[in-house]
Amino acid sequence: MTRALIIGGGPAGLMAADMLSSAGHAVCVAEAKPSVARKFLMAGKSGLNLTKDEPFAQFLSAFSDASPTLRPMLEAFGPKEITAWAEALGQEMFTGSTGRVFPTVMKASPLLRAWLARLAAQGVDIKTRHRWVGMADGYVFDTLQGRVEMTPDVVILACGGASWARLGSDGAWAGFSDLPVVPFQPANVGFVVNWSSHMAKHFGAPVKSVALHAGQHSVRGEFVLSETGVEGGGIYAISRALREGAPLTLDLLPDLSEDEVRRRLARPRGKASLSNHLRKTLKLDAVKQALLMEFGRPLPDDLVGLLKNLPVQLQGPRPMDQAISTAGGLSFDALDDTLMLKDRPGTFAAGEMLDWEAPTGGYLLTACFATGRWAGLSAARYLDALSAA
Repeated sequence: MTRALIIGGGPAGLMAADMLSSAGHAVCVAEAKPSVARKFLMAGKSGLNLTKDEPFAQFLSAFSDASPTLRPMLEAFGPKEITAWAEALGQEMFTGSTGRVFPTVMKASPLLRAWLARLAAQGVDIKTRHRWVGMADGYVFDTLQGRVEMTPDVVILACGGASWARLGSDGAWAGFSDLPVVPFQPANVGFVVNWSSHMAKHFGAPVKSVALHAGQHSVRGEFVLSETGVEGGGIYAISRALREGAPLTLDLLPDLSEDEVRRRLARPRGKASLSNHLRKTLKLDAVKQALLMEFGRPLPDDLVGLLKNLPVQLQGPRPMDQAISTAGGLSFDALDDTLMLKDRPGTFAAGEMLDWEAPTGGYLLTACFATGRWAGLSAARYLDALSAA
């Protein structure tokens, strides 16, 4: 009989399976899709940023309200531990100039293959095309052979959030389970802008070396103009504040003070057009000039205020399924310190299905690994206690 059932074959679920199986327990992973870790593999297409090497206090602050709850899990399995874990699976790692940590091969598949081989050697049974659809006396799944029910001793829910449904994270579990769920919201998501036709030629262009401000939150970075609006790392880093209604403003010249911008603009313009004057005196490129015209017209005589604090009119976030991740999910109030459901002994939860959010840049994967490990170790101790009773 399967003693431990893990629902969801993403990073959190596989890490929980690793912990349980290495402790000698029989483990089954039930995955709805034809293969596991599809979102993890998609992350590998942009290099697989596994974690971020930075001081722990700074790293922890990225998790905002959830920081106190996640702290012990991230202290136990944080950036250094994840890097060592990947190296132990045969992956050479490197740290970029911003502290982001990647496999040298810049993809996920070699790491996943090595990890799955280890899980197979530890006896983990991965059942694909097993979609969790409900609970009766046990856990009920739709499979190609019809409905099946499992009655394990412990369960770890690692069902994912509610974005990228085609990769498996559709949030359907929140609809049929009786779990206490904080409503899902898009996180790490682009925002809609109703562009004028003049902006079309700039779609796909990066906006580099800017400071983005949303209420009390600021970040230096870059983002991309798309046909539907704005997206990319700089936007994602402040997406929570933007989602909650903070206005977006841009400092197009973050390395220059207002006085320096004003001094440079005061240089004789001669017969040069405004565009050439901005380019020559401030090195303001075509994309930034386009944004200035889009959101600053009619232009005032003194451009300094707009160049240093340009308001960008957003129409709200893109649909949730287009978000990289989601906020909301299973409430931490329903869990004890071991990530076990308080009203359902023997059932644990981990990963993105929990109510936390963080920006891209290694934080998301780190917390998925860390919570999966924590839940797996907790479930192993629970099984050991059952055996000893």
